[in-house]
Amino acid sequence: MKKLLCALALSSLAASAAAQIMIGQTAGFTGAVAAGVKETTDGAKMYFDAVNARGGINGQPIELVSLDDKFDPKLAAENAKKLITEKNVVALFLVRGTPHTQAIAPLLAEYRVPLVAPSTGAMVLHKPVNPYIFNVRATYQREAERAIRHLSLIGMERIAVLHVDDSFGTDAVVGATAGFTAVGKQPAAVEKFDRAKPDFSAIVPKMVKMNVQAVLFIASGAVVAEGTKALRDAGSPAQIVTLSNNSAGGFITLMGDNARGVIVTQVFPYERSIASPIVKEATELAKAKGFDAVSPAMMEGFAGAKVLVEGLRRGGGTPTRDKLLAALNNLHKYDIGGMEVSYSTTDHSGLDFADLSIIGADGKFRR
Repeated sequence: MKKLLCALALSSLAASAAAQIMIGQTAGFTGAVAAGVKETTDGAKMYFDAVNARGGINGQPIELVSLDDKFDPKLAAENAKKLITEKNVVALFLVRGTPHTQAIAPLLAEYRVPLVAPSTGAMVLHKPVNPYIFNVRATYQREAERAIRHLSLIGMERIAVLHVDDSFGTDAVVGATAGFTAVGKQPAAVEKFDRAKPDFSAIVPKMVKMNVQAVLFIASGAVVAEGTKALRDAGSPAQIVTLSNNSAGGFITLMGDNARGVIVTQVFPYERSIASPIVKEATELAKAKGFDAVSPAMMEGFAGAKVLVEGLRRGGGTPTRDKLLAALNNLHKYDIGGMEVSYSTTDHSGLDFADLSIIGADGKFRR
């Protein structure tokens, strides 16, 4: 009898473990983007925890399994394969970085695994449509174009673009170029630098000599902080602008005394505007979790989690990769809180919202 009871208990535990909906994430929890990765993940977990507290998906809790790829595309692919083949995840989620997402794309096709809400706005993930990638944010090209238009509108004439020499940087420059074309201007300079070992020793003197008025900095937070410090140390007062990959409180910390006045593009509504339903919901959950405030990066993770959960719900029964793919491809005008997300087999863009913020003297994003 004792053996029977033990067997039943073990069987029950196994069934309970099997009932969990495993979601996989590979991202740079250490390295250049660690601050932003932590915040986007915190935002997603807030929503998953709320869903689990209400019984999960058809009684099955969601478990997010996160692996650190140290912001290395090769390691990102290795992590993704482990999550797919060993953890048997239903989906991948919040993968951080353009080359990193590209590195795992072949695995998505090989194992028919959906990737929801990659934390990158690369156009290559939008067009042509990848049948396994579902974006939940605007493109970097849209952000960069918006930034250049804004700088021109406020009278900036000598605008330089400094970008990391990888697929992320190259992609965002296309948007910046479109912005310059739209306002009938040319960039004062376009300079690139190595992602692993950025060197500003030759670039900064050029910026100072040209007396550039603004610099659109396309890079990770740690690199933007390093480059901005080099510019300031050389006496350049140029307006610094960067993209939403740096819309995290951790980026402000990295910038230190140089944070004030930096413009950062955003892809979700103002995180302190409770008039926005998604912001109000996130803010209430954040307070319950003990967070001081909701950052833009947290909003990105939160919104991505909402879309993933809705796809799992619509899949019905026990979620599978195929059910989730089908459900997401039929997600039309789903309201995540004042913003509608739609997908089809010919469009996986999700949202196209782009705005600007500025870092205030209090170390907060302002709009």
